[in-house]
Amino acid sequence: MDLSVFRGARRPADGAPGRDGSRDRDRDWDRDRGRDRDQDRGRDRDRDRGLSTVEVVILAPVMILFILVLVGFGQLVDGRGALDGAARDAARAGSIQKDHATAMAEARAAAEANLTDVCSGPVSVVQTSQGFEPDTIFTVEVSCEVRGLAMLGLDIPTTLTSSFSSPLDPYRRTA
Repeated sequence: MDLSVFRGARRPADGAPGRDGSRDRDRDWDRDRGRDRDQDRGRDRDRDRGLSTVEVVILAPVMILFILVLVGFGQLVDGRGALDGAARDAARAGSIQKDHATAMAEARAAAEANLTDVCSGPVSVVQTSQGFEPDTIFTVEVSCEVRGLAMLGLDIPTTLTSSFSSPLDPYRRTA
């Protein structure tokens, strides 16, 4: 016979009356056990009363910091895309010019125009290809410091660099 043990008293698990045959005593015992359970629940509620407030106080700043880190990394990704576009525009602007000095000036102007709101410092444009003769490729490397994580108070210098190549236009400007 399977017996359940509760508070030291043995009672058959199937709900049969005890040894003396008194069902009333068993009902009283069940009622008392239920009352004890309700009191235990009340004590548990009192013990857990401020727990949700503590969770919110601890977790809210962590969640806000996590969101700010995501925004900071999003700015880095946005800066990378803008830098790639600026390098492409700088190489194309330089490849259609007649002479090397004008090509570099136009490449710098195109890169600076694209990166005005992205970079926090000066924009560097360097030609990485050799020469400026016909049938060659004009390659520029654009780099600048991006704000990115500075909005979080992390003053980590983040310098991004991008390069792009464009063939020199055989019908370059003649003026």
